[in-house]
Amino acid sequence: MFNRLEDFRTTWKEEVEDTLKILRAIPDQALEQSVAPGYRDLRRLAWHLVGGMGTLAAQIGLRIGGPARDERGELAVPPPQHMAAIVEAYTRSAESLLQALATWEDADLEKVEVVFGHMHWRRGQVLLAVLVHQVHHRGQMTVLMRQAGILVPEFYGPTREGWEAMGMPAPAV
Repeated sequence: MFNRLEDFRTTWKEEVEDTLKILRAIPDQALEQSVAPGYRDLRRLAWHLVGGMGTLAAQIGLRIGGPARDERGELAVPPPQHMAAIVEAYTRSAESLLQALATWEDADLEKVEVVFGHMHWRRGQVLLAVLVHQVHHRGQMTVLMRQAGILVPEFYGPTREGWEAMGMPAPAV
């Protein structure tokens, strides 16, 4: 949970940059890559990252910019056909989340809200959920990228290819 807005802002900016590394590495021709028929493909996962921000933020009274949203904060438009449009929407939404927090103080993070109609969470918990939600789906995307033969960018440490580029064996599988 976050207790200080500055801690969230700093972490958010770092995680947004890592997410953008993933999104920018996905070519349009791979957007339909999914683990199996009937599961989210890369396009839907990427668009879900854009939508999830607003859906969770709406639970604590924050309205963020970006694509059109319904009254619950969920995206009201289908995913674009090109990754560049998703990257642009993601960037705008991520920046807008920080702008929406501009009027808050650290004490606002302690306020308890009813989330999704039944959970009582502090606002700082919801902001952590926004962050963890992105990391979770970003991980799913890296698996799909590997299946599609797309080089996965490094963010928390070297990838297998990164270890090889350094002339070192990748850690055991």
